[in-house]
Amino acid sequence: MIDDLRERLQRTRRVTTPWSADETRGITGARLDQLLERWVNGYDWSVHERRIAELPWVTVQAGGTELRVIHRRSVSPDAPVVVLLHGWPDSVLRFERVLPLLADLNVVVPALPGFPFAAPLEGSAMSVNRIAEIVADALTELGYTRYTVSGGDVGGMIAEILAAQHPDRVTALHLTNIAPLRALTADRAQLAPDAVAYLDRSAQWFRTEGGYIAEQSTRPNTLAIALGDSPAGLAAWIVEKLESWSDDSAFTDDDLLTWVTAYWATGAIATSFATYVEPAAFAARIDTPTVLSVFSRDIKPEPRSYAEAFLNIRDYVEHPAGGHFAAWEQPEAYVADLRRAVQLGE
Repeated sequence: MIDDLRERLQRTRRVTTPWSADETRGITGARLDQLLERWVNGYDWSVHERRIAELPWVTVQAGGTELRVIHRRSVSPDAPVVVLLHGWPDSVLRFERVLPLLADLNVVVPALPGFPFAAPLEGSAMSVNRIAEIVADALTELGYTRYTVSGGDVGGMIAEILAAQHPDRVTALHLTNIAPLRALTADRAQLAPDAVAYLDRSAQWFRTEGGYIAEQSTRPNTLAIALGDSPAGLAAWIVEKLESWSDDSAFTDDDLLTWVTAYWATGAIATSFATYVEPAAFAARIDTPTVLSVFSRDIKPEPRSYAEAFLNIRDYVEHPAGGHFAAWEQPEAYVADLRRAVQLGE
């Protein structure tokens, strides 16, 4: 795989546009060239592959399929259980930096179906609702009946569904954003003025930044061919999001290349689109006690009033730094808020 990857990278046909130097139009040509050069000369996937393989992986039969999870038990059998759910365009690697900070807890980090390191899908698309049920079944198989669920992006949507479907199991939620699809059905007449203003800002964001959502949700087959056959294309598509959605200096070049290579090595980019394509259903309101972490550089940070329209917000914590991948960017702050949620569920 690595030999094939390097050969493809060495044969990359550079493409320039009239806007190649304008970072508001996507990744710049100079930045992409820099990353591709490092990918071919100097970057060593095997080092990162070994580190990832050494994580405490287990495979669980759940929901009629296999779910691969990082599962680390606490030395105390009575320790609280936390479930960490990643999003797109990342993977379980989002949580690498928080794992050492949670040694006193039982920790479960599923590789969500369709994403890097997950068991291969056999022709079945995965909605967030189906993934939520698979995760719930897996936790039962692992012997956990009560747990705090933490996540953002796709993982946050799954967390909301888990809490709504299994209020007897999910003791608390820790989220970094509200399910974005809620904006489509929100009743403006029932919202506070700052929540209505947020919907307007969110709509503007979708108009100017949401083109990837339109393509992934409506034409996944076409996009999958382009990104699945071209490592340069895959890097451009993913790195643009990792860099523009995060705080300054959140990723080294090797960090970025590891997250991209995870998609290339597992061939997961096509199946990761499933949660954008398949319809999702959310409860109108969720009563589970919730901590919402708002990181200042995230893409669409919600005001408290908007979050309270759908969730039982017990703690709303604003952070001056950090972005969409907060568990990676600000692990200490992320864990502090997660522990607040754990306490709410006790």
